[in-house]
Amino acid sequence: MTEESGEEATDRAAVSTQRLTDITLDDSAVIRRSPEVEHERAVAIYDLLEENAFVPVGDFSGPYHLHLSISENRLLWDIRTEAQESLGIVTLPLTPFRKVVKDYFMVCETYYEAIKTASPARIEAIDMGRRGLHNDGSELLQERLQGKIEIDFQTARRLFTLICVLQIRG
Repeated sequence: MTEESGEEATDRAAVSTQRLTDITLDDSAVIRRSPEVEHERAVAIYDLLEENAFVPVGDFSGPYHLHLSISENRLLWDIRTEAQESLGIVTLPLTPFRKVVKDYFMVCETYYEAIKTASPARIEAIDMGRRGLHNDGSELLQERLQGKIEIDFQTARRLFTLICVLQIRG
């Protein structure tokens, strides 16, 4: 067993609090989602809460609760403490995400159709394209949040999934 210095223990404790412990989506405009989309939403939230890195810029300490919503073509990140005290709202325009989200939706539709009848090689090829677009959206999200919220790549991937889910309207 290795000994940990006081500074290392403090750094580790600080990192473990810089995370999300609750996330909700504004579902007020949603009529219904397909079972596949509901599954993706549930998995993204579960995985996100299991492991994430979320550090809002400012003198804040976590853990945090996050409510994601869309209003007037903007993505709203309502960041709160665990006691539900507001730490502020980060606003991102959705326009930079339009193309990658549209392409991602099209590839996902193709993927879900393909898994019913296509060959394993065809399904794998479509899935590689789907993952590539997902990575592109995740990198874009990290770029757009720069200077506002620091997140790691896995957190960005899961949050990108939730952004896509939010944009599905009935």
